[in-house]
Amino acid sequence: MKQHRLQRDPLTLLVLRSRRAVQPTKALPMPITTVGLDADDTLWHNETIFRLTQARFLDLLGEHETAAVEARLAEVERRNLRLYGYGIKGFTLSMIETAMELCDGEAPPSVIREILAAGREMIAHPVETLPGVDEALAELSERYRLVLITKGDLLDQERKLAASGLGDLFAAVEIVSDKDRMTYDRVFDRHGTGPSEAVMAGNSMKSDVLPALAAGAFAVHIPYVVTWAHELADAPAGNDRYEALETISALPNWVRERDEGSAS
Repeated sequence: MKQHRLQRDPLTLLVLRSRRAVQPTKALPMPITTVGLDADDTLWHNETIFRLTQARFLDLLGEHETAAVEARLAEVERRNLRLYGYGIKGFTLSMIETAMELCDGEAPPSVIREILAAGREMIAHPVETLPGVDEALAELSERYRLVLITKGDLLDQERKLAASGLGDLFAAVEIVSDKDRMTYDRVFDRHGTGPSEAVMAGNSMKSDVLPALAAGAFAVHIPYVVTWAHELADAPAGNDRYEALETISALPNWVRERDEGSAS
């Protein structure tokens, strides 16, 4: 019996040979070009000032149970975030609203005056940078583009940055209403070479770490002594682009090691 062989035209054979020749290649690690840094409780003290003011507020409402006042204030703050955003002004308004609710709309004028005074004192509080910040940022700025990415009131954050003496080290400053994946996509595209070649460092797992990882950036958690309840979240598991460091002083070496590793 005569056998028939399948005939292929030259173009088909060329395509088949090309498909056999092409082997999948492993993507090379990308270099790090940009380092994003949180501000409050990463570069300077912030939450401790809020805690001291909250303690003063609890004293003003001493006739009410402490746990009840704390719970109501937390509830009001959470409710007001979408209206006032983050920062001292929103916190001051939330304290006034809490006092009014707990006093059935008849909070004493003296209490309102004390709350307003406490808010003004918070705004005027001296800016104290955390240990190792000046040296770490100076070292990082020699090799990488630094971008400040912070939530909060525009005027207050600008004031704190100016008072810190760190402003000249940053190539860009972004004061945002919230930090999510789209924030980091936008900021690192605008002021860098994209999230994949960026590191975000900060004290908030919820705002500085998780959304930065979701955007494809490296993320470093540098804990502060206390953390606002609204910023608490679990650490990511099994993500090789995440690291926890005890202090900001360790950040330059960590970034450099990852950067040099991408070139090897």
